[in-house]
Amino acid sequence: MVVSRNRFPTLSVCCTMLHQSHQEIGRVKRPLPRVGVRGVLAIIVTTAFSPAAQAQTDSGRPAPPPRPPRPPYTAADVHFMSGMILHHAQAVLMAGWAPTHGASQSMRALCERIVVGQRDEIALMQRWLGERHEAVPEADASHTMMPGMDPSMMMPGMLTPEQLAELDHARGTEFDRLFLRFMIQHHQGAITMVNQLFGSQGAGEEEGVFRLASNIYADQVTEIGRMQRMLAVLVLQERNP
Repeated sequence: MVVSRNRFPTLSVCCTMLHQSHQEIGRVKRPLPRVGVRGVLAIIVTTAFSPAAQAQTDSGRPAPPPRPPRPPYTAADVHFMSGMILHHAQAVLMAGWAPTHGASQSMRALCERIVVGQRDEIALMQRWLGERHEAVPEADASHTMMPGMDPSMMMPGMLTPEQLAELDHARGTEFDRLFLRFMIQHHQGAITMVNQLFGSQGAGEEEGVFRLASNIYADQVTEIGRMQRMLAVLVLQERNP
């Protein structure tokens, strides 16, 4: 086998390269740190799980930004939830009289929807307060208004004891008419409470509160329109028997 002379460097060239290498090593003031196997593994793991590495997906595209934290609830949120439980409790009491007070079939159907819907919302509000270790009021309409209480201390739209007694004593068509008039007033008060909530600084931004208040507003507006039409029919029937 014949080896070409140009394939390997000459001895003099090798010596020259070795000499230069010693000179370069001499210029290093401190030796490079020795890294063991564990050190190499640590560097690999740190790099792989660094924020820069995690910011990209497998496809190489940047990962979506993290979701912002849920806004904390406020004292106004707690006040709204607690107050609306009592507000709903009175509406459930009023609507629950329909079967025993001679209400019409259309009125009974309306009252049944009010009872079912507002009882569900009461349970939701009580659960929301309990999960946050806040005081949970009982859904007892008898605690919402005592005889002789200053009406200015009542929540918007709620009936006075005198109005409740008037409705309780009514029967038949008279009950239908009074119920519609008083429940429209009651629903308008609930809308006022929602507006007050969203008008408070930082209130109504927590997801559960926002969803519930928005649903209450939409439901009450819809039912007010329905009850106004029903009341108009009753008035016409009374004028033209």
